Amino acid sequence: MMSEEHYLELCENPVQFENASSVNNVFFDEANKQVFAVRSGGATGVVVKGPDDKNSIAFRMDDKGEVKCIKFSFGNKILAVQRTPKSVDFINFMPDLPHLEYSQECKTKNACVLGFCWTNWNEIVFITDQGIEFYQVLTDRRSLKLLKSQSINVNWYMYCPETVVILLSTTVQGNVLQPFAFKSGTMSKMSKFEIELPALAKPAKLSLSERDIAVATIYGQLYVMYLKHHSRTVSSPGAEVVLYHLPREGSCKKSHVLKLNTTGKFALNVVDNLVVVHHQTSQTSIIFDIKLKNPDSALNVHQSVLPARSIHPYRIPLTGPAAVGTQAPIRCELYSSTWSVFQPDIIISASEGYLWYLQVKLQPALNLLQDRGKLLDFLLRRRDCKMVVLSVCSQMLSAGEKGNLPVVATVFDKLNQVYKEYLEAEQSYTMAVESGPSRGSATHKRPVRTQAVVDQSDMYTHVLSVFTERKDISHKFIIAVLMEYIRSLNQFQITVQHYLYELVIKTLVHHNLFYMLHQFLQYHVLSDSKPLACLLLSLESTYPPAHQLSLDMLKRLSTANDEIVEVLLSKQQVLGALRFVRSVGGHDNISARKFLDAAQQAADHMLFYTVFRFFEQRNQRLRGSPSFTPGEHCEEHVAFFKQVFGEQAFMKSVTV
Repeated sequence: MMSEEHYLELCENPVQFENASSVNNVFFDEANKQVFAVRSGGATGVVVKGPDDKNSIAFRMDDKGEVKCIKFSFGNKILAVQRTPKSVDFINFMPDLPHLEYSQECKTKNACVLGFCWTNWNEIVFITDQGIEFYQVLTDRRSLKLLKSQSINVNWYMYCPETVVILLSTTVQGNVLQPFAFKSGTMSKMSKFEIELPALAKPAKLSLSERDIAVATIYGQLYVMYLKHHSRTVSSPGAEVVLYHLPREGSCKKSHVLKLNTTGKFALNVVDNLVVVHHQTSQTSIIFDIKLKNPDSALNVHQSVLPARSIHPYRIPLTGPAAVGTQAPIRCELYSSTWSVFQPDIIISASEGYLWYLQVKLQPALNLLQDRGKLLDFLLRRRDCKMVVLSVCSQMLSAGEKGNLPVVATVFDKLNQVYKEYLEAEQSYTMAVESGPSRGSATHKRPVRTQAVVDQSDMYTHVLSVFTERKDISHKFIIAVLMEYIRSLNQFQITVQHYLYELVIKTLVHHNLFYMLHQFLQYHVLSDSKPLACLLLSLESTYPPAHQLSLDMLKRLSTANDEIVEVLLSKQQVLGALRFVRSVGGHDNISARKFLDAAQQAADHMLFYTVFRFFEQRNQRLRGSPSFTPGEHCEEHVAFFKQVFGEQAFMKSVTV
């Protein structure tokens, strides 16, 4: 298998901790993403490693029995340790407070503590086999205050720290799940729901195992993922992952089914809003995107986006005395039975002492997913997609005539739809800010410009400007692609930047397609702009009609009068420039010197006489005297007029 096809990889800088062979126990805290390596004997030594901790936290505790569970509250302020089925011990890790242990027994008589979850820096939930107990930790008093409790038979529990929701498995079969939500000192009971179990000949007493359930946030929504195993029969479709959408309010509903098409041992991760399913038997993984809908299916039944591939091979560098300079890194055993998978994207190997973040590589998708429209839908929802999306465009266009123009159009439309949505959100934000705060309105948040926003500058720089230089692709296809992109921008009412029009014009000129250029301008396929008019002017030596096309464009703009005058004067069309200025009513404010300079340079005495007389008449009308003021700096032209036509030719002042 080509290495380019591995679309999943383990992060380059994993969290390293003491492996299971050198410690008694290794615990993982999903809320803080911390690994606790616990060593017993005399005193209990603990080393804590987290993803954001530059240095590990190490401390010792009195050995009061085997540690069953250990977690810090948020910010490493309070440590909670469970050693017995009845109670949890606490140690304050805040400055100015003594590091003395204090304990809290569960309130329910004859109950056993299954575990605990921190919901805030000083709020904790005990989950027992008979319900849950919500406490506030009073650090200064070294005691706990019961805030709320709920009696319910519990088989096992699951916690989603991101949404602060705890899921309890209840009933004999364990398939009725009761969620609770926590927020700043309050506990809310959410709607319970039932997981639909596969039809078995003999229903097991506890049919739903916590190994087959995961809770994660996908596209901002909370889902309970159920790994549904089917009995091994000839007609069996294989296992599937059933997603139940769990809203804060309202009932939980079955919303998606992910078809695995095989059986065996599986594990689940969520990476970049993709559900990743690892299959231990084949040592491969597949990914699902629940937003990629199957048009042929009424239900949200999904097949994997890409074919099954293994995680990219990972090599563990040798460290310590055993490491020799010439010794190669050891290849890590992927999909090991000692791996533990945690939500959303964590894989831990306790035997090797590594915590990895699972990552998605997008580049391999270019070769694994041939449907360009579907590929783009997939890529545009990913976090770091921009350069891969641009390479999709380049790859698509490099096929030349073989590339289907309707496919190109579809891709451009998908890009510009996202682009337009961002522009509209930005405009709404700007208008809201300018109008000021209104009563009862929420604080306006500036829209985030994700990498899915591919604007005209991105397309011009990375795709189109390079594409137009290709010698192996017909100019007809190049121009068709450029016009297709402009069509798409217009369709989404996005103002086309002048540099795209310039690219079209330069491409047409390069291939001597002047008739097409003339038509594009005549029928306003290329929108008017000053930069475009100036570009047309520069083409006059190659294509003489470009001069008049440029002037016509400038006139249509109506804000380019100065540019038109400059163009006409540069062509020594001085009288034409004067006539234009008079036609737009600007002749009272124009600079006499500029026009007299142009007339003198034309070496046509009668032209100079006409222009000079025009400004004398203007001066007489405005100031009652034909003379030029010193501020007009026309002394040189007055002297030239006197030299050529004599002093008697000057216009006499007329007193009204």
